[in-house]
Amino acid sequence: MQPEEYRFYYDRSEASKCLLCHDPECSKACAQGMDVGSILRSLYLKNFLGVKAKLNACCSACDAPCEKACVLSEKKEPVAIRKLLSQVKKESATLPSHRIEDVDLSADICGVPLENPFLLSSSVVASNYDMCRRAFEAGWAGAAFKTICSFPQHETSPRFSAIRHHANTFCGFKNIEQLSDHSVEENMSIFKELRQEFPTKVIVASLMGVCEEEWTELAARCEEAGASVIECNFSCPNMESDDLGVTIGQSEEMVEQFTAAVKRGTSLPVLAKLTPNVTDMVPMALAAKRGGADGIAAINTINSITGVDIDTLVAKPSVHGKSIVGGYSGTAVRPIALRFISDMSRCSELKDLHISGMGGIETWRDALEFILLGAGSVQVTTAVMQYGYRIIDDMIEGVSEYMRCKGIPELKSLIGGAADTIVDHHSIERDTIIFPLFDYSKCNGCGRCYISCMDGGHQAIEFDPVTRRPKLIGSKCVGCHLCKLVCPERAISPAGKAIKKRS
Repeated sequence: MQPEEYRFYYDRSEASKCLLCHDPECSKACAQGMDVGSILRSLYLKNFLGVKAKLNACCSACDAPCEKACVLSEKKEPVAIRKLLSQVKKESATLPSHRIEDVDLSADICGVPLENPFLLSSSVVASNYDMCRRAFEAGWAGAAFKTICSFPQHETSPRFSAIRHHANTFCGFKNIEQLSDHSVEENMSIFKELRQEFPTKVIVASLMGVCEEEWTELAARCEEAGASVIECNFSCPNMESDDLGVTIGQSEEMVEQFTAAVKRGTSLPVLAKLTPNVTDMVPMALAAKRGGADGIAAINTINSITGVDIDTLVAKPSVHGKSIVGGYSGTAVRPIALRFISDMSRCSELKDLHISGMGGIETWRDALEFILLGAGSVQVTTAVMQYGYRIIDDMIEGVSEYMRCKGIPELKSLIGGAADTIVDHHSIERDTIIFPLFDYSKCNGCGRCYISCMDGGHQAIEFDPVTRRPKLIGSKCVGCHLCKLVCPERAISPAGKAIKKRS
């Protein structure tokens, strides 16, 4: 299947205006009974085939009561729902003839069954019984509970800051939050209740101890309370003590030492959650393996400063006029997370370890990228903090539809499917050029490709001021494809044939 068969064009800027409301008024107002809010959310989260399945009526002749009900309509222009959905219905892709119906999304963590690969990562989104209950009922296969410890937590207020897209959503997110503020006894009670009510869900107990004995004891208590998997938090960057969290994850000796301590306390699978605040994660993963780890969880958040308030001259978030370096997450960190997942997946000595991947996963496509590079399960936090547990619907539906259209019956067959495409720098092909092709039927004449090529490329595009059309200068083009990336209409594509470079 070619990408065009499960991607289609729609007005992304219009879709991004949607506020993704709770209990959306547009759905209630639809005279044709469509769940308009869910459709808009699926567009927002790139679940395009899911949108196609939900569009069971024609909007072009409707008087758009959904737009009148849009909460934006009181103060500004509402989302142009009728125009958007009419366009989507018209432009949506035809499903391939080889599509299959039955697909299996089941996965596992070191042999512990998962009904699908999606878990909440250890954070505020999985920090009490009610939250986990609602997540499990929504469809999440499991949750890594917020890190359990025996020492008190002293949190700040405020504790978050963000870098935003134009659509006012998080691109990057900083937290300076610490661990669970419940006692060990309270958390064990939560585990027991969750295990009794949700016997098929996976409870990952994230731990942090202050000494070997405490790591061992916490692991034993979590197993007794009903945990399915133990996760060692060797990576939190926000600890008050310099001897905990990320400090452990930056020491091969301590990673091995405390992994071994946890293994002494439990028969459950043990994951080492590693920090990206290192040059190379592989040595730390190997140290965890020497300590007996059954898998790796990665990545935790990246040390960051998200910005400075230029009026108060204080870094963000400001806590009584001061701030600290904190953990960075969100879509901006996904490329870094994928790099670390790839590094570990390609290491022959780590082939027998499960990888639970996380870091910037917001849509089903993001999750699939982690799986294709070697993750056997994925964990999510920041996207849930923005959009809620409900995103699991589009994650499950998106991956399922992708597999149906690709004719892939089992998710497990996708694990590591792209891992071998990452090669060393000296192994990449460097002797040919692939020219860009301009589709003038899509080109709007903005000249962005010309500007970028002139000022940031190789001056290989001419721009006709009369026709407002770009033209490639083949003798200058090096095939960098900057023009393709900046084109707002996606009117530039790679040529199908590679040309040998001139000597």
